[in-house]
Amino acid sequence: MSGIQRTALVLTIIGAINWGLIGFFQFDLVAAIFGGQASGLSRIIYGLVGLAGIINLGLLFKPSEEVAREPESRPTP
Repeated sequence: MSGIQRTALVLTIIGAINWGLIGFFQFDLVAAIFGGQASGLSRIIYGLVGLAGIINLGLLFKPSEEVAREPESRPTP
């Protein structure tokens, strides 16, 4: 996993936590920290989280190394 993918994954997790807070407690942490939903900085954060989600779509369709690896042949007793 590249550095960009890891950063995107962290941003996606932050976004998911924020959406969980909104859903369960009606509290928008990003808006609370950066001055409301309409502030420029909040909109940048929301945009970065959205881009991170798009980048992570690639991870969804990337074949896993464990799945792609063929099983080792073992001698039969």
